[in-house]
Amino acid sequence: MLEGKKCLIIGSGISGVGAAKLLAHFGAEITLYDSNEKLSPEEVAGRLPEGVKANCITGALPEEVEKETQALILSPGVPTDIPLVIRMRERGVQVLGEIELAFLAEQGTVAAVTGTNGKTTTTTLLGEIMKAYLGEDRAFVVGNIGNPYTLEVLKTKPDSVTVGELSSFQLETIETFRPHVSSILNITPDHLNRHHTMEAYVAAKEAVAKNQTKSDVCVLNYENEYTKDFGTRCPARVVYFSSARELEEGYFLRGTRIIRRFGGAESDLMDIKTDMNLVGIHNAENVMAAIAMAEGMGVPMEVILCVIKEFKAVEHRIEYVATKHGVVYYNDSKGTNPDAAIQGIKAMDRPTILIGGGYDKQNTYDEWIESFDGKVKWLVLIGQTREKIAECARAHGITQIKFVDTYDECLKLCTALAEPGDAVLLSPACASWGMFPNYETRGRMFKDYVNSLPND
Repeated sequence: MLEGKKCLIIGSGISGVGAAKLLAHFGAEITLYDSNEKLSPEEVAGRLPEGVKANCITGALPEEVEKETQALILSPGVPTDIPLVIRMRERGVQVLGEIELAFLAEQGTVAAVTGTNGKTTTTTLLGEIMKAYLGEDRAFVVGNIGNPYTLEVLKTKPDSVTVGELSSFQLETIETFRPHVSSILNITPDHLNRHHTMEAYVAAKEAVAKNQTKSDVCVLNYENEYTKDFGTRCPARVVYFSSARELEEGYFLRGTRIIRRFGGAESDLMDIKTDMNLVGIHNAENVMAAIAMAEGMGVPMEVILCVIKEFKAVEHRIEYVATKHGVVYYNDSKGTNPDAAIQGIKAMDRPTILIGGGYDKQNTYDEWIESFDGKVKWLVLIGQTREKIAECARAHGITQIKFVDTYDECLKLCTALAEPGDAVLLSPACASWGMFPNYETRGRMFKDYVNSLPND
């Protein structure tokens, strides 16, 4: 399929390196390219796994390399509408993303999770369930969660399961990728700077199920207008979950209990207050989605519920850090868009000093501000979006706003503003780019600062 083909990989990060390793296995001729002029070809070559050989190029791409390319592999961060990609498509060059490339070598069964928010928690939980059922060596967790599919797929076997967290960027370039069980947890505006329109963003998310059939399962949120609508035309067998109403078929909340109802028979599965370590209705939704997906993969309910009861919050998602001098600190750095950040502030039950702001993804902030519900004592803003958020906050009657220029200044100010009984919540509603390499770095710096504070 790719044996002997001249393959050009754009992007020399972890996804690009994973692609190079897999292409070497396929027997392709590899060029690894990074447009960053500050990188040297030698630095890029140093990232390659032992035994993997590639022609490494940085800066400007030579015209002859472009013309001789037979297959183009895009890292998730590379837009599909840049001139180079457009020229390649027009020339009939095969264009593959990380997920599609890895799927070509997949030997086992795949479960795929996407959605604007909740992907990492649901993927991690489902991965833990599959590991408990199949064993560590037969369950793999890959994708947007930080572990490239291309680096794991050669370990798969006919009896293994791969659980993938898939972003809209990764789903843009799939062709044959087909999970046995998929889920779209929710869709709200995000990444419009990349997708340009909401329609394009929604289409990218829905692509997770485009190759599924009625022998496959797609788990959807009944309370999200986009996913509910998709359920009427999804090619897979649809299973709904709901946090707001009882369903004739599916999983839903009755008070604080998760109920399963199919074929007129229902069973009471668990209590979200006493049987879960996760907090918030959004996490009840994530858990219901994971239950539905695991059942779709054939896992017994007793295994599923046992894992859920032991499962702890994912790092950077409404993560309790510490209590210092009566102030509780929470790291929700993964709240990289307004809808995710809404869940963060909803989970607070005390006066809160809220850290917001960052890279501008062309989102609006009204619904986030409206969700504050009188809890936000001070809104401390940083980054590219601080003026935009402040203007929106003032329009909603919020005046307790502080601007800071550096992260260190931000953290020190929050400590100074907080009083015993308050919470300090890092839940920015924005991406970290521009100030930090990623949201993980932002979150860990917050935790390091909090843990460095003197104890009571």
